[in-house]
Amino acid sequence: MTALPGYKDYGEGVKWAPCLPSHWSAAALKWLARIYAGGTPDRSNPDYWQGGTVPWLNSGSVNDGVITQPSELITEEALANSSARWVPSGSVVIALAGQGKTKGTPARLEIPSTTNQSMAAIVPGQGIDHRFIYYWLASNYQSIRNLAGGDLRDGLNLQHIGSIEMPLPPPDEQRAIADYLDRETAKIGTLISEQEGLVQVLQERRIAVISRAVTTGLDRAARLVDSGADWLGAVPEHWDVKRLKFSVASTQVGVWGAEPVGDDDDVLCVRVADFDRPRLRVSDEIPTVRSVKASDRLPRLLHPNDLLLEKSGGTAINPVGFVGVFEGTARPAVSSNFLTRLRVARGQHPRYWLYAHAASYSTRLTARSVNQTTGIQNLDQAAYFDELFPFPPFEEQRAIADYLDDQTKKIDALIAEAEGIVAVAKERRSALITAAVTGQIDVRGEVA
Repeated sequence: MTALPGYKDYGEGVKWAPCLPSHWSAAALKWLARIYAGGTPDRSNPDYWQGGTVPWLNSGSVNDGVITQPSELITEEALANSSARWVPSGSVVIALAGQGKTKGTPARLEIPSTTNQSMAAIVPGQGIDHRFIYYWLASNYQSIRNLAGGDLRDGLNLQHIGSIEMPLPPPDEQRAIADYLDRETAKIGTLISEQEGLVQVLQERRIAVISRAVTTGLDRAARLVDSGADWLGAVPEHWDVKRLKFSVASTQVGVWGAEPVGDDDDVLCVRVADFDRPRLRVSDEIPTVRSVKASDRLPRLLHPNDLLLEKSGGTAINPVGFVGVFEGTARPAVSSNFLTRLRVARGQHPRYWLYAHAASYSTRLTARSVNQTTGIQNLDQAAYFDELFPFPPFEEQRAIADYLDDQTKKIDALIAEAEGIVAVAKERRSALITAAVTGQIDVRGEVA
C-alpha cells in the first residue's frame, strides 16, 4: 500500500499528540463520555451467581480487545444488591487494575454488560465514536499506565481516566478513521494469528521430535520392548531402563545469598525467570547479582553443561520439574534456591539427559511428584529421581543429542522467523493506529 497523504494544515495538539490537524478539536475524556466503575456481587451468596442472566465482566476480559461474551452471568438480585452497573453496547471499558499487562488495557464493548470495580466504563456522548476512543486509548497504553505512578502495584482510578486528553475530529472523520483501522488492523491481526499458530505448531513439533528420539532412538528398525514405565512405552530392547537417579553424579540446591555490596562475593545468580523454556536453556543475559560468601558460593558455581532443575515455584501452565542447560557466562554464576544443579554421571551425555528431561516434562511426569502445601509448588526430588527412564549406550546418547541439536536448531530458526514476522506486524499495527488517530495520515478517501 502506498503512503497515505497527511492533512494540509496542522495546529496545536494535546499532551500525547502535540500537533493535530487544524480543523480538529480536543478535550479531556470526562467531557466526552460518562465514566464510571462497576462492582462485584458477594461471592459467598450463591443466589447472586447461580442461574444468572445478567452479563458481567472481570478486568481480564479487556485482553480480548473486542468483547462479545461475558466473563460470567449474575442474577438480577445480585445487580440490585451490588455496585455493578449496566454499560451499554457501543462503549469502551478499560482495566483500572489487573495482573501483567491488563492494567490500562482498553476494549470495545459490543454487548450490554455489567462490570467489576476494577474496570472503568466509558460511555461516549453524542457525536463520539466509541471505536475512535478505543484506538486513541490503545495507542497510548503505556502513557495511561504511567498515570498511576511508577509502582506497578498502583491502580488507575476514574480521575486518571477522565483527565486523559484526546483529539476530536469531526464525527464523520472519527467514523472514517475507525472504519479504516478496523479494516487494516483486521488484516494485520489475521497475519499475526497465522504466525502465532505456526509458532505453536513448531513448538509442538519440537517436543514430538525430542520425545520420539529419546524414547525410541534413531534406528527405526530397532526391535522395541515394553519399558515397564507408564509414561515411556516401548524402547529399543538393547537399552537399559533404570531409575533417573542413576543418571546423575551429584545434585546441589542453589543459594539466594544477600543484596550485592560490590566486593568479591558478588556473583551472578540464575533464577527460574532466566529460563529460555522453548529452547531448554538458560538465557544469555543474567540480570541478577547476589552476594554469596565463599563457603556457600564455591560449591555451587555453575559449569557449562550443568543441568538446572526447577524444584520450587511453578505455575499451572509451567509446573515445577522443568530442566534447562547452563551453557556458561563470562562471569561466575550460581543458581537460586529454587533450582537444583544436576551433573550427569560418568558415561552419561549431558545433552541427551537434557532432552530426556524435556520428554518426560512434556508428559507432565513431574506432576505426580509435586507437593503444594504452602501455596507454592515443590518437587519431591526423591520421588522424581525414582522414576524409570531410558538409558541408551553412551554412543547412542551422543548420536541422539547431536541429532536433536541439529533438528531443534532448524525448528528454532523457523520459530524465530515467525516470531520476527509477528513482532514487525505488531509494530506496524501500533504505528498505523497512532498515525491515524493523531492525523498524521488522512484516511478520509480510503475505501474498503
